[in-house]
Amino acid sequence: MRERQNRLSKIKELIKIHRIDSQDMLLELLVKEGYTVTQATLSRDLKMLKVGKISDGWSGYYYALPDNDLISESEKSYIQDVRRGVLSIEFSNNIGVIKTRQGHADSVALALDILSIPEILGTVAGDDTIFIILREGMTKEDLLESFKVRIPEIDT
Repeated sequence: MRERQNRLSKIKELIKIHRIDSQDMLLELLVKEGYTVTQATLSRDLKMLKVGKISDGWSGYYYALPDNDLISESEKSYIQDVRRGVLSIEFSNNIGVIKTRQGHADSVALALDILSIPEILGTVAGDDTIFIILREGMTKEDLLESFKVRIPEIDT
């Protein structure tokens, strides 16, 4: 889990320092820094960090980190829904059970779906319980790490 956080920090650092125009180039830079990751893992990391490609105006596109001020007001609202509603999270293999405050499960599940947490394949909500299914190859540790990055104040 700590390795993932270190890798995410390194990716952000590399994008700030270098003009990176492809995942292959980023993978090469990560290897030089001592990180070995697959293209699929790198894609998930870029999605989690909300890295996008922007035009340089004349010769192509390159990766850029989002400006924290650009997080939409609606996304902030969904993050607040998750923070307010979640009481606990437990797992059995790739199925998670999120307990919420009474009546909050629907809004928390909707928020998780809209936030596009890369580890979550889907959600099913009741009144105070949400079932989540993790994507193939994802673990609860991956999801909890993603929460730390995207929804840092959530108690898990």
